[in-house]
Amino acid sequence: MNSPDAVPATPEADPAGATPATAAHPAAETQAGGPAVHPAAAAQTHQRADHRADHEPGHRTGDPAVLPPADLRRRLADRLDPAARAWLDRALEEAAEHPGTHGPISVWELRLAEAGRRCGPDHADAARILILDAARADADALTRVYSQGTAAERRAVLHALAHLVPGPDAVPLVEDALRTNDTRLVAAALGPYGARHLDPHAWRHAVLKCLFTGVPVDRITDLARRARGDGELARMLGDFAEERTAAGRSVPDDLYRVLTLASTDGPAPPTPAPDRPRAPHHPPADTPHPDDDPHVKET
Repeated sequence: MNSPDAVPATPEADPAGATPATAAHPAAETQAGGPAVHPAAAAQTHQRADHRADHEPGHRTGDPAVLPPADLRRRLADRLDPAARAWLDRALEEAAEHPGTHGPISVWELRLAEAGRRCGPDHADAARILILDAARADADALTRVYSQGTAAERRAVLHALAHLVPGPDAVPLVEDALRTNDTRLVAAALGPYGARHLDPHAWRHAVLKCLFTGVPVDRITDLARRARGDGELARMLGDFAEERTAAGRSVPDDLYRVLTLASTDGPAPPTPAPDRPRAPHHPPADTPHPDDDPHVKET
């Protein structure tokens, strides 16, 4: 079993949690009986708390796929500079006033293409999720955005699925992302929506894909629940480890973490209903698009 080429799994900033240099910091506060807190120190303390919460196993509080849209908007508004915040407010108003799809391209789809430049790359995912939510994008609209969008827009669609699609209608998008070698798409595909709706066979192979491509298994939502007592997953992991060892290659530490879970007795994960739409007909994005290449040229 050979490992496919992959886009390196580089750490990404929390889409709604990083504080850019242009963001307005909270005013310094004076503690009772103590010195005033410098704004930069307060911001660093806030970021450290966010970082700790986001990296505790099972506590992905900064993940835009996990935060409810209302909480995500408040979190993002605190971190955008005034110009970006004003742009986002206008974009959300437009999306709410003209939801759904209209003609070749809707106004809110144009705003998706602008989000990276307007809000900055650290906050683009969160901004796009909020726009999709305000537009009340259904599975068909999300499929259209995913099929026509850049890698960054596809990632935002995958994050938004848990908020916008209650059933398995969008599973083909998750499956498509898992066929790519863009580690950012693979990680996004294994968020809350994928955890709920991928069938056991597809989910097991997705776990192996993470081990192949270097996506940390901490990015897999509900890993402990779905892996627990999964004998077939344990067998697949054991075979993978043997192949790596026989080839003189190292075995990822994450493999042993998942193998421990899969070897623990527990109930088997539920199997979703098999009936679902077919995957979209377009080539998989083996090489990620530029993050902020818009659908159309702005004027």
